[in-house]
Amino acid sequence: MAAVKVIGAGLAGAEAAWQLAQRGILVELYEMKPEKKTPAHHENSFAELVCSNSLRSDRLENAVGLLKEELRRLDSLIVSCADATRVEAGGCLAVDRQGFSDLVTQKIRNHPNITVIPGEVTQVPEGPVIVATGPLTSDALSKAIGEYFGTEYLHFFDAAAPLVTAESVDMNEAWWQSRYDKGTPDYVNCAMNKEQYEAFLQELTSAEEAPVHGFEDKNVFEGCMPVEVMGRRGPDTLRFGPLKPVGLVDPKTGKEPYAVVQLRQDNAAKSVFNLVGFQTHLKFPEQKRVFSMIPALRNAEFVRYGVMHQNTFLQSPKLLDRYYADRRNPLVAFAGQMTGVEGYVESAASGYLAAVAMAAKVQGRSLPDFPKETAIGALGLYISDERIDSFQPMNVNFSIIAPLEQRIRKKSKKNLALSNRSLAIIDKMKEQGI
Repeated sequence: MAAVKVIGAGLAGAEAAWQLAQRGILVELYEMKPEKKTPAHHENSFAELVCSNSLRSDRLENAVGLLKEELRRLDSLIVSCADATRVEAGGCLAVDRQGFSDLVTQKIRNHPNITVIPGEVTQVPEGPVIVATGPLTSDALSKAIGEYFGTEYLHFFDAAAPLVTAESVDMNEAWWQSRYDKGTPDYVNCAMNKEQYEAFLQELTSAEEAPVHGFEDKNVFEGCMPVEVMGRRGPDTLRFGPLKPVGLVDPKTGKEPYAVVQLRQDNAAKSVFNLVGFQTHLKFPEQKRVFSMIPALRNAEFVRYGVMHQNTFLQSPKLLDRYYADRRNPLVAFAGQMTGVEGYVESAASGYLAAVAMAAKVQGRSLPDFPKETAIGALGLYISDERIDSFQPMNVNFSIIAPLEQRIRKKSKKNLALSNRSLAIIDKMKEQGI
């Protein structure tokens, strides 16, 4: 049996390679780093987290929490490494960024069925292959994929938030607390009063931006919107978004602040913090100037500034089936954000499903049937739904999962019931062997 090629060692590619290898299939994993990197990549390790270090909610009342639990029960590499390197973040699963990538890299390189081949791939190989080069696919391969399908890519713009050192945060102006005191106090909260917020907003929305070819506010993906773009939507948009003060009490005043910037630890040592929701494409000096207007960050030391980059994705409903495979050639599959799933966990889930389906194909077994009642299945069915006219990348959510037969009025209880139904299906599928 010929080896299956996996192109790209990001979250989707690493998950795909692992699942294939765990099923006894030889894998050739191609990765262009460290020989070549995109502007958004900094490390040589696999599964690099370019934007946030959070894999979002870990609660079953949330769809991404369900998706993580499905993957957890199905022995996902990405979720197991995230669990092993988690840092405190309330009800979210956040990880030590470097520790997570290092652990994924170690497991991939040490697997006897995986051969890592360095260097850039510039053509779509013959199958069996899973292309998982992500939203930052190199220009050469991006052009080759376009030629392979004979269609144009769609694209949107994405942004990453800056990081500051913990010791440079003025804790006289900040405090530890999780919203509504849920879980442990895992966020550093930096308050602003009305005057401070309005001055900050004025400078934020008029600050000089770094040039990004083709960038327009309307092309920004809603789930990762730059903070300055959000600020331009109205004076209170940020206060109802990443700077919302609800559920927090400033110990200095005993009252809810006017606006709050939250910091989340970015590594296990708690020496680096991420500015939550502060994705940006302001010029670096402008980021330093404007973000230092936040009282607790007036002397902040920035170890990484925010960056802006173009993300590319396929018109998947016209091209791919529910297993992320080319409708014309089932031995050529794609995975990750380039297919239109949005988010770290969603990318891993696409890599998982593409891999277990590819394993079944090359081993002559029946394809696994992940139904719409499961989050994994619902994502695959969403990106392959030919009825969608205007396709946009999307995070997993309960609206794409098959509804319950019975009506449950309270949203949290309904979502939990949906999750429990899905996990019962997943457990049964695992017992039967996937």
